[in-house]
Amino acid sequence: MQDFDGQNIKVDVNLLENNIEQLIVQLTECRKENEVLRSELTSLQNIVRSFKLPGIMSSGNADGRGNFDGVFSPAERVQVKQKLVLMLQKIEMELRNSQTL
Repeated sequence: MQDFDGQNIKVDVNLLENNIEQLIVQLTECRKENEVLRSELTSLQNIVRSFKLPGIMSSGNADGRGNFDGVFSPAERVQVKQKLVLMLQKIEMELRNSQTL
């Protein structure tokens, strides 16, 4: 009887070791993918931070109210940047949600 139990334990231990090895491989792949996604997200964040809208550099074509002929007002520029930041946050949340699955 002890022989049979010992064999079952060895089989269970081997199965457990195989499962652990598979999990380690999956974890390594997820870490690599995570690094790539972080890099892409950082790149997108840098683009948004450095985003310059038309009319920011020169004020020669501004009318009396500070508007640029057919270009965004300062308030509109802020709104566009805020929308871009929200888009990045949504992307980041989606990436985090997909990683937990």
